[in-house]
Amino acid sequence: VMLSGKRIADVGYKLFSGSMMLLTVYGGYLCVLRAQRYMQRQKQLELAAQNESAEVLK
Repeated sequence: VMLSGKRIADVGYKLFSGSMMLLTVYGGYLCVLRAQRYMQRQKQLELAAQNESAEVLK
C-alpha cells in the first residue's frame, strides 16, 4: 500500500504537534514545581528571620 505524501505529512504533523504539546505541558509542570519549591524556601527563610527577631526581642 503506497501512502501518499499528503498522508505522511499529515501523520508527521500530528506527531510533531502532539510531541510539542507534551513538551509544553511538561515544561509548565517543571516551572510550577520549581516555583513551589522557591516559595517554600522563601517561607522558611521568612519564618527563620521572624524567629531570630523574636529571639532578639526577648
